[in-house]
Amino acid sequence: MATHIYFVRHGIAPFSLELERAGGASLSEQGKADAKRVAELLGNEKIDAIISSSYHRAKETVTPLAELLKKEIIQYDELIERPIASLTYPIPDEQLLLGIEKSFTDIDFCMPEGETTRQAQERAIPIIMKLLSDYQGKKIVIGTHGNIMTIILKYFDSNYGFEFWKQTSKPDIYKLEFNEKELRSVARLWTSNKR
Repeated sequence: MATHIYFVRHGIAPFSLELERAGGASLSEQGKADAKRVAELLGNEKIDAIISSSYHRAKETVTPLAELLKKEIIQYDELIERPIASLTYPIPDEQLLLGIEKSFTDIDFCMPEGETTRQAQERAIPIIMKLLSDYQGKKIVIGTHGNIMTIILKYFDSNYGFEFWKQTSKPDIYKLEFNEKELRSVARLWTSNKR
């Protein structure tokens, strides 16, 4: 029996290094409106569990769905976004993008004080495997982030990387189908066209 994971990338939220160190920013007004739309889209999918990164923006994006379904949000620190570089010193966007791109081709690369793709997989994948085992044959929503979502997908299918990450939006919904712990398919259910 297939197990389904619905990755819900968070809605729009202001970003700052200070906020990220404190668990990330809350959603903007647009982000909150989009979170309600996520609930509408997934409300009839017969979801069995709602999981989330412990960062605010991820939790808030799945909160309207949790409220609609009257389900608790189970949080995991291991599913937080991957810092590609230092959360202490700002790095120009262009340099950051180059670092992200390189991190997907060389999974042991990171910028100073960042986390490699391999390190991010080593913390996140055991949680995904646990969820696939605990909820076998069921449907799970995971409130997530663009980079860590791509890193998790890359673990199961090496074709996922920078180009996939670059075209994701905030929010975004992907439905993954697993047979046991083998990824069988990925379908994009909705995109907001907001980066």
